[in-house]
Amino acid sequence: MRQFWITFFGSVAGVIVGAVLTMLLIGFMLAALIASAAQQASDGRSARASSGDLVLQLDLRRDRLDQPSRSPFAFAEPLSVVEIITTLQRAQADERVRGVFVRANEYGMSPAQAEEVRSALARFSQSGRFVIAHAQGFEGTGITNYFAVSGAEEIWMQDTSSFSAVGLAGESLFLGGLFDQFGVQAEFLQFHEYKNAANTFTEDGFTEAHLEATSSYLNAILDSALAAAAQDRGMDAASFRQRIISGPHSAEAALQAGLVDQLGHPSTAREAALGRAGTNASIQDIETYARNLAAAPGATRGPVIALVSGQGTIMTGSGETGFGGGSAIGGDAMADAIDAAADADDVRAIIVRVDSGGGSAIASDQIWNAVVRARQAGKPVIVSMASLAASGGYYLAAPADVIIANATTLTGSIGVVFGKLVVDDALDRVGINIEPVSVGGEFATAYSAQTPFSESQLAAIEAMASGIYDDFTGRVAEGRDLPITRVREIARGRVWTGAQALELGLVDRIGGLHEALEAARELAGIDANETVRLRSYPRQPTPFEALQQLFGLSAEGAQSVSRLQALMELPEVRAALEARERAGVRGVQMRSDETVPR
Repeated sequence: MRQFWITFFGSVAGVIVGAVLTMLLIGFMLAALIASAAQQASDGRSARASSGDLVLQLDLRRDRLDQPSRSPFAFAEPLSVVEIITTLQRAQADERVRGVFVRANEYGMSPAQAEEVRSALARFSQSGRFVIAHAQGFEGTGITNYFAVSGAEEIWMQDTSSFSAVGLAGESLFLGGLFDQFGVQAEFLQFHEYKNAANTFTEDGFTEAHLEATSSYLNAILDSALAAAAQDRGMDAASFRQRIISGPHSAEAALQAGLVDQLGHPSTAREAALGRAGTNASIQDIETYARNLAAAPGATRGPVIALVSGQGTIMTGSGETGFGGGSAIGGDAMADAIDAAADADDVRAIIVRVDSGGGSAIASDQIWNAVVRARQAGKPVIVSMASLAASGGYYLAAPADVIIANATTLTGSIGVVFGKLVVDDALDRVGINIEPVSVGGEFATAYSAQTPFSESQLAAIEAMASGIYDDFTGRVAEGRDLPITRVREIARGRVWTGAQALELGLVDRIGGLHEALEAARELAGIDANETVRLRSYPRQPTPFEALQQLFGLSAEGAQSVSRLQALMELPEVRAALEARERAGVRGVQMRSDETVPR
């Protein structure tokens, strides 16, 4: 009888899986039909795009990850920031590409993303190509959307819109007052006063230290953005700052102030870009161009530089978050990737790209150790910091040969936070009773959400957290060759911008992935004119492999998914999914909970 039920439920599960896969296949086939119809309507333009000159279109209004997603369902996502940088770099050597037409973000983006895109566009322009940007207004009050395109040769703005990019703002959530009303007790230890990740739960407003640090990095980001944009626009810094902060401006006023160059609708600006490119030119999305580059034969010779990428919360294990989960850095996965790059005979240097506010102290230390081992193996390690490389994200970077951050990157946050929310009283108010039972030592109930810390539990946890903080500051002092007393002065959980961190000795250079590649060349002794191959570790899984990881597919299911993979690779299906995605666009922890301003 037991075998009967096992067989029965196994059969039912097989039917359900089969039905789901069938529905997916039908959906993909319908999408392919829709895409085919759309493809026929654009055949003329596509034919011209393959044979004539190109203007690449970069749409900054689409939310982008820093690095390519490893999800099997991410093939319709826009290019990541890393992919934009590498694609524009390759486009500089393509004689067909005459320029870039940028659709500016109206509301704001990560400061470091804006900074890195701006730098990539500047290098592209220096190669003799043009960059024209169009904004349907700079409607967000933050400067970052304007900062991303301030270096364009021409900035167009729709004449019915406004220029409201007047500064920078961020918001912090405080739940302390709410928890008091509902009987939730927040018990946290923070090393030290600037380590404000737990303030969300413990406070009802800014502490003095929290406000000081937040105001400091917001001002530093604003100063960096205004200085760079003023240089782009050919104005002195004081005059430019006044024109910005005196907003909002109408489109006409922004034109008169020299903040934009032309007024008009997107179609007019697009035609102006095509006019610059020549009579045979056509517009091509940068995503399409990048896919065509990926399909073309790549370089098979030249020294290899490894790129190990990680974004999201740091956790132990593989970092797999399951269906619908966000990106994460797994201690096992990232350490294994660094080890693999270090073991590869043809890899001359390793770039570790980090976009993380921290997470598990244990996993961060695991990755730190992998960086140390790579250096001991004779491979230079360069860390490239993206929007955020703080707390655990800084911990793993500390032993690198060179640390490079954008001026607006949020980094540092050298500190530790630990605690829990005690909800016993809140549950009592609604008639719920949970009673913990334990045997053995008193510490067995330390992590229970039903009981506050006892004095002995609190003392033990404080000792553990203090030891981790000592380890963290010691790692930084050793890796950055700084006196431990100096590290403890600038640590205390405080967040700094990349520009501030450079002055403090926490990073070595200002820049992004491009500058990290230059540093890798230097340390590996590779000539500046020699072509290098950038190899990703771990390699991007195929859709089939990613689905296997995601669902743990059986051999029977794998056969069905292999057919699904073939469909997913069809250009028509990819085009349809991309169009659909566009239509919908809008233990002890070392964690930084700063909100990246936009």
